[in-house]
Amino acid sequence: MSKAIITVVGKDTVGIIARVCTYLAENQINILDISQTIVQGYFNMMMIVDVSNMVKSFGSVADELEKTGEGIGVKVKIQREDIFTKMHRI
Repeated sequence: MSKAIITVVGKDTVGIIARVCTYLAENQINILDISQTIVQGYFNMMMIVDVSNMVKSFGSVADELEKTGEGIGVKVKIQREDIFTKMHRI
């Protein structure tokens, strides 16, 4: 299984989860774990996803997720699990 981490951060608005999750489903990206909070009007979500069966290249997915986020006023980033782990190691 090939995993990635998706983070979504920005001002809370209607439809953030729906838009991001719809994109993932359309591209055969399965959500394995999800955490979401809203603090004083700011939305924060982190997902661990399985990218083993995604239908596009990782780079294309990263670009399209970024554009999806721009369309709803949030920042959406995806990183391969190994890169994320190395960057956040204490």
